[in-house]
Amino acid sequence: MKFCTFMILFSLVLCATADNWFSDAGRFIADAFQGARDMYQAYSDMREANWKDSDKYFHARGNYDAAKRGPGGAWAAEVISDARENWQGSVSGRGAEDTLADQEANLWGRSGGDPNRYRPEGLPEKY
Repeated sequence: MKFCTFMILFSLVLCATADNWFSDAGRFIADAFQGARDMYQAYSDMREANWKDSDKYFHARGNYDAAKRGPGGAWAAEVISDARENWQGSVSGRGAEDTLADQEANLWGRSGGDPNRYRPEGLPEKY
């Protein structure tokens, strides 16, 4: 029963039509997985770079790369970004201002804005 409910809701979320449901759903799911991978890569690069004031850049870059995948990638970026900010806001005790700034960078990247807007001076070109 739960599976049937999930499938009905999933098809509504995708706004899929009867004639191309499987291809649309498959593309959405593939984009979502690849978008999640893009988000992880940006996070991994941020940890590796360990560069002062680079947080917003990597937020924007991860969202930008994921959203380029398509609707599934944009959806994954939004879900991951929101979950991260909600968790960090409640657990880490960071201020609301920092959370809002992170979310602005997330939205900027997801909307197709150039992540380099947030690039700190001196960050290696590798990133």
